Amino acid sequence: MNTFPNINPVVKRIEVWADSHHPKLIDYIRIFLGIVLIAKGFFFVINNEEVMNMIAQQEYWVVHYAIAHYVIGGSIVCGILIIIGLFFRLAVIFEIPALLGSIIYVDIHKSFFAINSALVYSFIILLMLIFFFFYGPGKYSIDHYLETHKDKNYDLR
Repeated sequence: MNTFPNINPVVKRIEVWADSHHPKLIDYIRIFLGIVLIAKGFFFVINNEEVMNMIAQQEYWVVHYAIAHYVIGGSIVCGILIIIGLFFRLAVIFEIPALLGSIIYVDIHKSFFAINSALVYSFIILLMLIFFFFYGPGKYSIDHYLETHKDKNYDLR
């Protein structure tokens, strides 16, 4: 049973408006967002001692170990997908829980004005992800290209 029957026409209208009012700057911001997510994923890989120390302090370390891998892999893979605009909304939805977890469990315990606080950074990235979820990948993306060229057969057999 569809509990939100009118949501699809609203999303389609937003997409049509976004496609007709789409400056290139938005695409550059989307690409920058993907680069930032990839950089954050590699930052966790490079600083794996900090991540492992944080996991070792937890009671249920296996769960936290799995979450750390979700965040690292998700940031890198979703960053690449956001840059090229492929499976865009799926990548954004996959990345939002990692940012929410970062804000709730890690950054909120630090002071907002602390020197090493990443709360503002995480919050801005979260707002950008939410914005792009509704706005879409834009004209210069693989998703847009595939949507506008539906009549072509992309069978790779």
